[in-house]
Amino acid sequence: MCNASNAGLPSLWRGLALTADGLACQRGARVLFRDLTFAVRCSEALVVTGPNGAGKSSLLRIVAGLLAPQAGAIRIDGLPAEARPAESIHYLGHDDAVKPALTVRENLGFWRTLLGASGLAVDDALEEVGLPGLGRLPAGVLSAGQKRRLAIARLLVTRRPVWVLDEPTTALDVTAQARFAALGRAHLADGGLILAATHTPLDFGTGARALTLGGPVAARAPGKADDDGAFDDASGGAP
Repeated sequence: MCNASNAGLPSLWRGLALTADGLACQRGARVLFRDLTFAVRCSEALVVTGPNGAGKSSLLRIVAGLLAPQAGAIRIDGLPAEARPAESIHYLGHDDAVKPALTVRENLGFWRTLLGASGLAVDDALEEVGLPGLGRLPAGVLSAGQKRRLAIARLLVTRRPVWVLDEPTTALDVTAQARFAALGRAHLADGGLILAATHTPLDFGTGARALTLGGPVAARAPGKADDDGAFDDASGGAP
């Protein structure tokens, strides 16, 4: 169960768990992974690592509902009967999804309206990601790192328990990476959960575990954790 105090969690998030059961993904003739099983519970982070081509982005897209697995299933346990699982997930991919002709504030306001105004106000979210005072600027003049921070701010204006993050710190400097890691720890402390693929170490605290794709085939059963909490896929992924 959760390692955060249930008394302080939003009622929707208590007992929440994301489970992958026997996932397989094949691109063309190449199997990226198969028989991949894991669970992430509220207040936990699972950080997916591995070489390029191992299937990290494909796995996250499967979890987010953007790509169908060849086999297996994803489920989110603990949601109210009337809740839609897709509306419990924030997906942050490689594309920052920033409209250059709109202002910074207009970009974030659009996402807040589309996804639901259940989180921070726009200006407060911009403050949290280190973009104070830039709301009136056209988003097209932002640097790559600033655009990434604007994309990250979407996680804050709409509260959703499951964060699925694909290389979230791309283009961020060391200070911005640390700021993002702190936002992730705060999300976990609130009872949220994180599934993130990254080449950059992220300090999500004691609630973080590792899942490694693309390693050699292990002798243990596919999807079983080893002593340090890492997982190996059955296929070995890309060379």
